[in-house]
Amino acid sequence: MPSTLVLNADLDVCPALGTWIINNTQLLSGFSLLIAEDVLQELTSRHPLKDLSITETRAIRQGGDIAMAATILNGEISGLIHFPSPPERQARDVLSEPLVRAALLQDLPIALNPATASALMQGVKRSRRGYLIFNPVSGQGDPESELAEIRAHLEPQFMLQVWMTRPDKDPSEQAKDLIKEINAFNAEGEGDSIIIASGGDGTVGAVASALQNSNIPLGIIPRGTANAFSVALGIPTGLKAACTNLLLGNLRRVDVALCNNRPMILLAGLGFEAGMVDKASRELKNILGPMAYIFSGARQLVDQQPFHATMEIDGKEYRLDASAITMANAAPATSLMAQGFGEVIPDDGLLEVIVASPKDRISGLSVLSSLAWSAIMSSSANHNNNIACFRTKELQIELDDVQKLVIDGEVLDAKTITLSVNPGALQVVAPIPLKS
Repeated sequence: MPSTLVLNADLDVCPALGTWIINNTQLLSGFSLLIAEDVLQELTSRHPLKDLSITETRAIRQGGDIAMAATILNGEISGLIHFPSPPERQARDVLSEPLVRAALLQDLPIALNPATASALMQGVKRSRRGYLIFNPVSGQGDPESELAEIRAHLEPQFMLQVWMTRPDKDPSEQAKDLIKEINAFNAEGEGDSIIIASGGDGTVGAVASALQNSNIPLGIIPRGTANAFSVALGIPTGLKAACTNLLLGNLRRVDVALCNNRPMILLAGLGFEAGMVDKASRELKNILGPMAYIFSGARQLVDQQPFHATMEIDGKEYRLDASAITMANAAPATSLMAQGFGEVIPDDGLLEVIVASPKDRISGLSVLSSLAWSAIMSSSANHNNNIACFRTKELQIELDDVQKLVIDGEVLDAKTITLSVNPGALQVVAPIPLKS
């Protein structure tokens, strides 16, 4: 839902408002416009209003100004452009009108003639604009109250537009549409725009895939089950703290990997990791939250069978038997199977690869405990004979049989896996890392 402006004029000065709209169509195209029925009829009788999102309210003579004033007081409006007649009317007369009084009470920008309207729009053009892609089904909270809280924290500093995720459109496609809008808006280089993903790792990953190589920053307000990417980058998981991080605006460049032609910001896993994610259903996550992964991991440890693979690294082939292969671009400490080096570095241009080959369940538990200790101590787990860890820019794996493969939480079947890294492809609003 774009930010909304109220446009109004006394009927005899509608031609001036119409001319101003035509001259500012490009800027106005990024907004939803609220116009009274009789004013809109007068405008369109003289000017074809194309490429604009216009919502019509009832005529002024039928209380349309009162209805629009109520919308302003509800906090749903970003600014008021109102041309009175005659333009030189006494200020006290104009200030007594419902629309102007409501805008003053809400501390909204107000323009009362073409010159001040143009100045208002130039100010808007230079302001910080946040495009929020909000997934209402993420997490276990109340989406309406969470969205209201996000607005309360961000709207004093951002001109915020909210776009709800839809079942019929992937968030990456929504982000691509917004990128086009931002690029058109920033044609003269005056804009300061950010796309914010609010949801779980699936929503964040989809938006991130669209934003790589775009130079438009990704902001994150985590509201999912694990929020692994946020935790990996030190982004707070509480709503207020996550919004504060966006307001501080520190930018960090991180890598984006490509796994079987799919953008990957977190990790891919064969064996244990894929089975654990596959067993953690949405219903289980809704009931247990992050504990769902621990529960499903315990089940997978019992069920996991070894598999056979050929791995190609730097032109050399290696034959191996494994119960788990994890390939990580970024991961929090809680992603145990990625902790071969004790820390996954998201901006080094390399993938962390961990191959686990336990012979039985006892050695499987030893693998998990070694990786957990590596995460705690930020040290390598290569001392465990059942674990091999290395870093590489690209990797290919050929499996003897089709296996479950998880890529950033999405489980699919695969027999061949190819990975590469696009260094520094994504700008993320994230805290300065504690370690250099």
